[in-house]
Amino acid sequence: MAGRRNNGVLAVWAEAQRQEQRRRDAQRRAEVAAQRQLERQAREAERAAVRGEREALKAYQLGREAEAARRTTELDEQVRELQGLLVAGLAQPGFRADALLAPVRLPAFDRIAQVREQLRRLRAGEPEAVQEYFTAALYGSTGWPEDFPRRLTAAWDPSTRQLAVSWELPPLEVVPATTRVRYVKSDDRENEIARPAAERRRLYREVLAQSALRVLHELFRADREEQQLASVALSGFVDGVDPATGRQAERVLLAVNVGRADFSVVELNRVAPVDCLEGLGGRLSARPDRLEEVRAERLPEPVEPAAAAYPDDPEGPDLFAMDPIAFEELIAELFKRRGFRVMTTARSGDQGVDVLAEDLDPLTGGKIVIQAKRYRHTVPPTAVRDLDSTVRHHGARQGILVTTAGFGRGSYSYIQGKPLSLVTGPELVRILAEHGLPGRLGGPPATTPALEVEIGWQEHGPGGARVELDVCAFLCAGGRLVDDEHFVFFNNLTDPSGAVSLSPDGTAAPGGTRSVRLSLTLDRLASGVDEVALAVATDEQSPPPLPLGSVRGLTLTARGGEPVRWQGDTAGVPQSAMVLGSFRRGPAGWHFDPSGATVPGGLLGLARRWDVTVG
Repeated sequence: MAGRRNNGVLAVWAEAQRQEQRRRDAQRRAEVAAQRQLERQAREAERAAVRGEREALKAYQLGREAEAARRTTELDEQVRELQGLLVAGLAQPGFRADALLAPVRLPAFDRIAQVREQLRRLRAGEPEAVQEYFTAALYGSTGWPEDFPRRLTAAWDPSTRQLAVSWELPPLEVVPATTRVRYVKSDDRENEIARPAAERRRLYREVLAQSALRVLHELFRADREEQQLASVALSGFVDGVDPATGRQAERVLLAVNVGRADFSVVELNRVAPVDCLEGLGGRLSARPDRLEEVRAERLPEPVEPAAAAYPDDPEGPDLFAMDPIAFEELIAELFKRRGFRVMTTARSGDQGVDVLAEDLDPLTGGKIVIQAKRYRHTVPPTAVRDLDSTVRHHGARQGILVTTAGFGRGSYSYIQGKPLSLVTGPELVRILAEHGLPGRLGGPPATTPALEVEIGWQEHGPGGARVELDVCAFLCAGGRLVDDEHFVFFNNLTDPSGAVSLSPDGTAAPGGTRSVRLSLTLDRLASGVDEVALAVATDEQSPPPLPLGSVRGLTLTARGGEPVRWQGDTAGVPQSAMVLGSFRRGPAGWHFDPSGATVPGGLLGLARRWDVTVG
């Protein structure tokens, strides 16, 4: 049966289906295209966002790097300021006395009149006015870094014209612990690079040295017109923990005692601060970062004039007559004022120690054993040997024997090469006076200054032989020696009254000469003493003893009263001793009679000449 095409309803339906299918396909393609467009837009937006984040991140990181660089610059500027501390101080205007006259309107009193009165007292050398003036000079100095402390104490000693100052130093924290700051991108953090400990310690020591030199500069500059200061004793401290007690305490990190003349020749704008301070004799802690102390110079404790402390005896107490405990306490106070940490021991159980002192300098410091002996006669060598044993027993760094008398040659020979020092009575009186402490060696207070007698000679005789002379004095009444104690020589350096004292060692002088000095406070002698005879003998320890003919240029010079100048003629003299002359008491006072009489037998011959008991 033949087929036939169906052009009816089915054909219409089939065409409709194809049209619908084409419509759905077109819609699906449009949707796919739209989805692809959205995806492309999303990817583009994502790429744009990533680009923005990178730019923002880059800007953020650049900001952090700039902040790190700024902090590093601040650290460098801080270090430069510290390194230029001294130079900056030199550029500041100095403190002047007339600056106090600037008018200030204050009620109830006339400031101008008050300041003028202050200046009058200053120029008169009144201690309180001098102390206030230099304290004001330091407080008024400008140009110090803001974080530096400005605490100080001061005391003025009119007898030595020395100003003692204790000045607070900046702590270690003024030197930055960080040397630079670096930004680390990977961790998004700032990394502080630590300053090496050795570098920080070096910078801190420089800061301390500059601070001390600047304080000295401020003081001496303020004194240019007033001319009150002979010297300044400066101690610099910081607040810290004392490792011995665990308590907060002032730790002394530097100390210097310098005179005006020595400081005036220093060109501060050209010096290396640490070298300069040490060149002036100063001490600077080797480890200030650990608060290791040095021995302080004279501490600024109030100085009471001897005349105020002893109105009936301006020269203070007789050391010979002092209670032994009082004498030990006086010696302890002396070492305290010299900057040592001290303690006295009890009467019993002291194991040969009267005063224990500690030198706090970490390089040269240590324990010091001090024995104090109130003797009128020469200290025997056994006492010096006992001191040596005591020093070893206590493991001390040094031993010091202080006496009101003197020491013989055997004692001085024994201490050679040993950590021992000997202080005679006259030396003790001088050192006490230098530190504002009164004391004298017997006798009534002197009303006239001591005569300083110098006996000199050429150090080498004919043929180049070295010449040593023993110098001695004989205190006589009516032409006879009072007693053996009034024979002053190398084994008895002072008489009982302390009026005549002999320096223990000769000193070299320019021109190849040597000299020995005696100090004679004649109005302190007992009323019966009317003559002080001076003599010399060649050294018996030079075998054989030289004749006086080998001595050239023998002279005697006295200063402090009526000038005395005498030159002896020793040419061809075979004897080994000579009486140079005598200071004699007369109706018009003391006068010098030259002699030149020779005596055979050297020093022993002189002793026999004046009936000294020879053992």
